[in-house]
Amino acid sequence: MRIALFATCISDVMFPQASQATVHLLRRLGHEVVFPQSQGCCGQMHINTGYYPEAVPLIKNHVETFQPVLDGEWDAIVVPSGSCTGSLRHQPEIVANKEGLPKLARYAKEIGKHTYELSEFLVNVLGLEDVGAYFPHRVTYHPTCHSLRIAKVGDAPYTLLRNVGGIDFVELPEEESCCGFGGTFSLKNPQVSTAMLADKMANVLSTKAEILVAGDYSCLMHIGGGLSRMRAGVKVVHLAEVLAPTQDEPWFAPETTTKVGA
Repeated sequence: MRIALFATCISDVMFPQASQATVHLLRRLGHEVVFPQSQGCCGQMHINTGYYPEAVPLIKNHVETFQPVLDGEWDAIVVPSGSCTGSLRHQPEIVANKEGLPKLARYAKEIGKHTYELSEFLVNVLGLEDVGAYFPHRVTYHPTCHSLRIAKVGDAPYTLLRNVGGIDFVELPEEESCCGFGGTFSLKNPQVSTAMLADKMANVLSTKAEILVAGDYSCLMHIGGGLSRMRAGVKVVHLAEVLAPTQDEPWFAPETTTKVGA
């Protein structure tokens, strides 16, 4: 397959290892990965806070950038984030329609149909349960709110994690509870957010896991920050970073994708 990577803002700016691991994994599985350079923010931050007109240029840019998937140049768009995947499937169409741009809405909707979160792409599209990964650590997994409720990736991350070689996977108590990040929610409601974070960290620590895994670095940033301040000794790692290495190649080398566009 020829796959276009949508890297996401937070990966691009703060946690590039998520996108690097995604590229490495997909290439290791025999697929071509391209990176359209004109991509930008999906617009979720603007949309969630009610800035619909300001989100329109971002939606237009996304549609223009990823339209080749509708022309058959790419087979799919893969995103290392349940949050951005969920947004791209639903929000651009809603905003474009409300702003009186039905044609843009149609294109956004069609592109959304070709957009997949990493784990669901591996399991539901490629039909894989075991990607040949090796990660000899005690791990627990936090299913982020958007991956559960918006992108609806289901059991795909669990299926992949349970088939990783060497892993000691332990389920997280009250796993479906929000970590308290929620984008601007953590800024507007800091006390509530902190209380939710405290509950989440207590559950993580109860597993005695070395590493907390999730499919969104935004949530990992929030939980990881709290764990770091506690000096808990628990690292946070994106799902792609667990799935990328093999026993013969314990650590992957950062790579760059094929560049597309100016």
